[in-house]
Amino acid sequence: MNMDEVKKMAIFPIGDKFDSENFNGTVWLKMLTPFDSALPVANVTFEPGCRNSWHKHQGGQLLLVTGGRGYYQAWGEPARELRPGDVVEIPADVKHWHGAARDCWFVHLAIELFPEKGPATWLEPVSDDEYNALK
Repeated sequence: MNMDEVKKMAIFPIGDKFDSENFNGTVWLKMLTPFDSALPVANVTFEPGCRNSWHKHQGGQLLLVTGGRGYYQAWGEPARELRPGDVVEIPADVKHWHGAARDCWFVHLAIELFPEKGPATWLEPVSDDEYNALK
């Protein structure tokens, strides 16, 4: 599937390419509510194989999967495969990562809970060994 096909299937706007050292691969971001609002909501689209680094949200985060196939993993736990309709509730200060499967695009809404508690803390990248061990 190419980017034009992903855009046609998208529920929410894809947004712009988001350049960040906290992602291994290309990601697109569209804020659906302002980042400084009471409840920031972003549509995040990952190209196949793209994932973010390990990180924590001081107030927690909610992921609503809207397309493709990907993974979520909390530190010390096995990775969980994600598909459209899946919901991931991430408690405050839980070290985790999320991203696309190697062979599939992945799209989710990311909802920052209690943003007044502060921004995400970005940590080390997910290693290729960790990622390549996923089934």
